Amino acid sequence: MPELTQKRPEFRNINAIKDLTTYRLPPAGWVSILHRVSGALMFLLLPLIVWLFDTSVSSEISHDVFQSAFSAGIGFVPGVLVKLVVLAIIWAYLHHLIAGLRHLYMDVNHAVSKEFGKSSALFTLVLSIGLTVVLGAKLFGLY
Repeated sequence: MPELTQKRPEFRNINAIKDLTTYRLPPAGWVSILHRVSGALMFLLLPLIVWLFDTSVSSEISHDVFQSAFSAGIGFVPGVLVKLVVLAIIWAYLHHLIAGLRHLYMDVNHAVSKEFGKSSALFTLVLSIGLTVVLGAKLFGLY
């Protein structure tokens, strides 16, 4: 008796070294992944954020400590590294905010199409990186 069953497709695990380097993620995928990364980064750096806020508003002396953290550093950490970490926090906040507003807009208006997803993702990436560059230039004293 001949078998009438069709051959089922075979799914294999992807090779992370070989396959992930050639896979092109769409802009909406990058925004989604970066939204999660920025949220995790803000959560992990929350103690630093709270310390920075506390020392900046407690008193004039603590505000001087806050300002010296950016020039002289904190302990063994140089000031440039402190500025880079704060720049990462700035990017994380801006990207998380803009990407979150993008997701809310899409949820409220049911604007789920491939074209809108791509254009809004590119807008999110350009805006968050552009604002980070502007605020980073201010942080590093370029203006």
